[in-house]
Amino acid sequence: MGLFFPLLVSAQASSHGLGPYAAAFVFSVGAAICAVPVNAFLMRRPVTGGVPASFRQYFQAPMKSHACGVLGGLVWGVGLACSLVAAASSLVGPAVSYAIGQGATMVSAAWGVFVWHEFKGAPTKSVRLLPLMFLLFIAGLAAIAVAPLF
Repeated sequence: MGLFFPLLVSAQASSHGLGPYAAAFVFSVGAAICAVPVNAFLMRRPVTGGVPASFRQYFQAPMKSHACGVLGGLVWGVGLACSLVAAASSLVGPAVSYAIGQGATMVSAAWGVFVWHEFKGAPTKSVRLLPLMFLLFIAGLAAIAVAPLF
C-alpha cells in the first residue's frame, strides 16, 4: 500500500509519462480488473471465518447495498484524481499531496474513536495508547509534508 503512490508518481515523472488524469484512469482500470478475482476469492474464503457466499447471493443483495459500494468507489476515484492533479502541480507537489491524502486515514480514525466509540470496552492499555497513536500519525504526516523543504 505504501508503494503505490511513489510508483504512480514515477509513472508521471518523465516527459513521456502519464498525465494525472491518465494515471487515475489506468489505476482505476487496474483496480477494477483486480476486484473481480479478489472478491470472488474472499466470498469463498471469508476473512472473518463466516459462511462463504455465492455470486447468486451477491446479486440478490439490495440495490442500496450495491449503490453504496459504487458511491464509495466514485468518491475514492475522484479523490485519487484530485490527489494526482495536486501532485503534478508545482504549487503542492507529490509529498504534500500524499500527506493530505493520508490525512483521510486520520479523519476515519478520529470518527471511529470519537463518534462511533469503537474502543468502548477495549482494554485500558489500548485506550491509553490512542493519544500517542494520534500524535505520532500527525507527526508523520507533518514530516512527509515538510520533507521537500529540506
